Amino acid sequence: MTFTDRTLTCKECGAEFAFTASEQEFYAEKGFVNDPARCPECRSARKRQRNNRGEREMHPVICAECGCETEIPFKPTDDRPVYCQDCFQKIRNNQ
Repeated sequence: MTFTDRTLTCKECGAEFAFTASEQEFYAEKGFVNDPARCPECRSARKRQRNNRGEREMHPVICAECGCETEIPFKPTDDRPVYCQDCFQKIRNNQ
C-alpha cells in the first residue's frame, strides 16, 4: 500500500498539520486504525500534562520487617504491615 501526505485538522487547537506518508506507514505497522486527532504540538502538551500530575504525598513509616525508617506513597493503616522497598521485594520474590 502506498501512502501520500495528507493534511488533518487538530481537534484541540484547530490548526492544520501534515500527516506524512512515513507517519501513516508507522501507524499501519503498529496496527493503528485511526488517524491522529491532535497536531504534534498538542500531543506533546498533552503528554507533558499527563506526566506532570504533581508529586505524590509521601508518608514516613517504620518497616515491619527490618525496622528502618522509610517513606511510602499512601497513608498506612494499622491493620496491615508496611515494608521498605528492599523488604517488600524480598517478601514478594519468596511468594
